Amino acid sequence: MILGIISDTHVYDRADKVPEEVFQHFSDVDLIIHCGDITSECVLEDLRDICKTVAVRGNMDYLDLPREITLNIGGFNIGVIHGDIIYPRGDILKMKYYSLEKNLDVLISGHTHVPLIKKIDIEELNKKILLLNPGSPTVPRGFGKSIMKVEIEDNIIKPTLIPLK
Repeated sequence: MILGIISDTHVYDRADKVPEEVFQHFSDVDLIIHCGDITSECVLEDLRDICKTVAVRGNMDYLDLPREITLNIGGFNIGVIHGDIIYPRGDILKMKYYSLEKNLDVLISGHTHVPLIKKIDIEELNKKILLLNPGSPTVPRGFGKSIMKVEIEDNIIKPTLIPLK
């Protein structure tokens, strides 16, 4: 299973459109996950033209979307949030505790506009948590425009950050 991960597109409030490059990179994915701050339903419509798409509501969204979702893919519990419910923004320790509280193996979030791939080993619980953030394809902060792909196969999760032009 290949996941396409995107966040913070901000179409029409900060960007005119999602770069065409995103659609090319996502042409082979099985599921697209949008981590919020979509700001225009046309973004979800365009992504749904590629394949099944799930999304959470960001702090800038007016769309009727859930604040968090949990998916079970390949035996992994994957949580998806925008990230504004964890303050301060991008706090690794709070994301770790949130993941433990929700019994997640992977937490995918956005909100910071900064990409993140971080593995956390919790030895006392014999557990690993993977924190992922794809950054933003339109309005990045401190890093170039980006999206992410995550391959889940044979009990292995392989995230790949994809820089955009």
